[in-house]
Amino acid sequence: MDLHDLLTLTRVPSIGSQRLIALLNHFKDPQLVFTASVKELIRVAGIEKKLALTVAHFFRDGGAEEAKRWAEKQISLANKVEACITTLWDKEYPENLRSVFDPPAILFIRGELAKDDKYSIAIVGTRSASEYGRECAQRFATDLAKLGITVVSGLAHGIDAIAHAAALKGGGRTLAVLGSGADIIYPSQNNTLAERVMGCGALISECFMGEKPDAPNFPRRNRIISGLSIGTIIVESGPIGGSMITASFAFEQNREVFAVPSQLFDKKKSGTNLLIKQKKALLVESVEDIIEALSSRLKPILKSPEGKPKTPPPQLNVFEQKLYDAMPDAPIHIDSLAQRVGFSTSDVLVNLLSLELKGAVKTRPGKMFLKL
Repeated sequence: MDLHDLLTLTRVPSIGSQRLIALLNHFKDPQLVFTASVKELIRVAGIEKKLALTVAHFFRDGGAEEAKRWAEKQISLANKVEACITTLWDKEYPENLRSVFDPPAILFIRGELAKDDKYSIAIVGTRSASEYGRECAQRFATDLAKLGITVVSGLAHGIDAIAHAAALKGGGRTLAVLGSGADIIYPSQNNTLAERVMGCGALISECFMGEKPDAPNFPRRNRIISGLSIGTIIVESGPIGGSMITASFAFEQNREVFAVPSQLFDKKKSGTNLLIKQKKALLVESVEDIIEALSSRLKPILKSPEGKPKTPPPQLNVFEQKLYDAMPDAPIHIDSLAQRVGFSTSDVLVNLLSLELKGAVKTRPGKMFLKL
C-alpha cells in the first residue's frame, strides 16, 4: 500500500478510518480509488451515492493536487521527529488493535513497538488523583512492569502520567496514546515524561502531524488505549468521563475490564464502584487478581525461570500432590483452587500452608498462591 497515496486519500471530505478501510479493502490500491467512477464507488459498503459523487469530483476537480502536497508534508513532518507511519495493511501494525471494530487506518509512532506489547494492560483514571489513587496506580504499574507486561495509558495529568512514570521506574515498557499529532505533546508539562516513554516504549497517535489537541480526539484516542491492551484497569474515575469511555470501549472490544474500588463517600470518584456494581468490571486489589483473570493470555510471558519445568519437592501426601498438580503457573485464588479440586476452602488452606513449608508454593497478597 503506497503511503503517499493512502495519505492523499484521507483528504477527501467525509472519508474517515472506516470508509478508508472499506475503500481499500474493495479496490486494493489507492490509485484505483482516484480513478473510480461513481458506479464503482457505490459498490463499496458504507459509500452512498452522495459520498461517491464527492470522492469522484474531488479527484477530477483538482482536489488531488493539494492533497498530494499535504501528504508530502505529513511524511516530511514525521521524518523530522523520527516518527514511523504504520498502516493497517502493514505487518508492523499492532496485533491487538487490528482486531477491534473501527481500528485506525494510519498510526504515527515515535519510539518502538515490541513483540510482547501484545500482552499490554492499560491503566487509566482521573486527572485529579487522590493520594489513594496515586498509590494504586503506582503499585499496579510497577508490579506489571516487573512482570514484563507493557503498561498503556494516555499521557494525561493524574493517573495516566503516574502509570507511565511508575512503569518506567519499575524497569518496564509503556505506550502513550495521544489525542494530538505525534509531534505535539499534550499537556506540555509532560514533555520530559514523553521523551522517557519514547526511550522505553512509544508515543502513538492516529491524529495527523501538527494536529492540536481537540476535545473530539480524546474519546477516539481512548478506543486505541483499550484496543492495544488485553485488559484495562480503571483507577479512580467519576461516573462519567474519559476513563468510563475507555472502559466502555474495552467492554465492547471484548477485553477484560478491571476496577480498583474507590474510597467510600467520594462521589466524584465513584465510577469504579459503579462499574463493579454493574458487573462490567472485575474488582481488583492487587496485580495477582489481574494475572489470575488473564492467566491463559499472559502464559507465554509468565514462564518459569529459563523455561525449566517446575518439579515438586519429595514426600507430598496425596492431597498436597492433587493441589500442586491443579495449580496453574500463574497465581491462583484459594477459592478458585478449592473449586478445581473439590475440597473445602479450609482443607485447601491447611494443605497449602503445608506445601509452603515444604517450599512448593508461595503465599501472595489477596489469598493468592503461586506454585514454585
